[in-house]
Amino acid sequence: MHNDTGSLPRRDPRWEWIARNRLHPLHEETLAGPVTDSTEAHVWQGPNGLIRRDPHKVGFVGISGLKRIDRSGAQGGTTANQRGGRKAAPADARKSVVIENPAFLITVVPDLPGGRLCAHDRDLFGLARQLADANPDRPGAVLAVVFDELREDGFGDAGVDRLLHYEDRSAASREARAYAPETRLGVLTHIERELLPDHWLFPDSAMGGAELGRRLAAKLGERPATQVWQIEDNGTELRCTGRGAAGVTDISRPLPRIVLALPECAEPVARTRHAAQPLSLSPGQGLAWLPGRIQNLGAVAVDPAQVALSESEFILSAGRGVRDWEGFHKAAEVLGATEGASRVAVDDGFMTRDRQVGASGTWVSARVYIAVGISGAIQHLQGIQSCDKVVSINLDPDCDIIKRADLAVIGDAAQVLAALVALQQKESRSHAA
Repeated sequence: MHNDTGSLPRRDPRWEWIARNRLHPLHEETLAGPVTDSTEAHVWQGPNGLIRRDPHKVGFVGISGLKRIDRSGAQGGTTANQRGGRKAAPADARKSVVIENPAFLITVVPDLPGGRLCAHDRDLFGLARQLADANPDRPGAVLAVVFDELREDGFGDAGVDRLLHYEDRSAASREARAYAPETRLGVLTHIERELLPDHWLFPDSAMGGAELGRRLAAKLGERPATQVWQIEDNGTELRCTGRGAAGVTDISRPLPRIVLALPECAEPVARTRHAAQPLSLSPGQGLAWLPGRIQNLGAVAVDPAQVALSESEFILSAGRGVRDWEGFHKAAEVLGATEGASRVAVDDGFMTRDRQVGASGTWVSARVYIAVGISGAIQHLQGIQSCDKVVSINLDPDCDIIKRADLAVIGDAAQVLAALVALQQKESRSHAA
């Protein structure tokens, strides 16, 4: 290792040789060691003594002016950085932060599709932390407001200090409660009167955040900022930049109280863990004064095979390792997944060109991506880097997609898919009974 004796740095030739040799078993340990005083995970000292910075692990602004963030796993600290061979810091290395008496609140209303945080939600919490931590002498807290069913337990890792969970039990079923903008608006109005947050942040998405944010702005008489992708402090005031004119130009204005932000508006929280302390509202008429004038008849059934790959949240993708195509199609139908394919499967004629996933096909951002018999060419890995969870089913434990996968199943694809189909059918029968 490099040792600092007085003011003279000492060099260890053996350590430098290991750092240059990627095949050495101690290679990753040398790069991940405490060789620099920097607290940033993407900064380390190279074997020649120079400070290295990994551009793939931080957000950057592209030539088009859009904020870009690498979601291959390096940004969130969930997987090893394949390019540099360095492992991300473990979750236990996060600094615990507890804010007992916040000077103000930044309220975030995430989409929570399926009751879990999506990438857009985590970006929004990262943006909220920027606002809450802007002044160290006047610390603020991030309040998350969630509705109905909740399956997420990682709010603290996302940067949440206070968590308010409101569940409307007046409806008979979860499907009927899924769309209740008037009831939710009543809750948000009650929060506004009781807690007086400095800012409201909503995801500018079609999953409910965009509509709810605009409803609240109309109710409070505020002029919201929409399509926001950046917030910065120019020294005198906070300003936000959003997309305008159908996305062809940027509009900069002083930061309003209500903000509707785009994906990749900020880097997700990765270095701290917050308390996410439960918060409850005092009883009041604000929770019931808006009657439900919209009758929700439930979700409309959609054939997953007709969903575009770029819009699907659950993709079952096939590669060269698939031999039983009839079993693959059946598994996609039973599991309710949209079918995808690697370039090899498309070139061989097993799938149509519009089902191709990858840099030369369609870039996907599914919440769950199951790769069946796909080795993981670089173009394919580029196309799935925005997926939240990647599951690999493959016979080769050393294939490249295993390094990207959050869960790897080593086994015959046909047998694994048949077992998944049997489990799903058994679960369906138990619910029907």
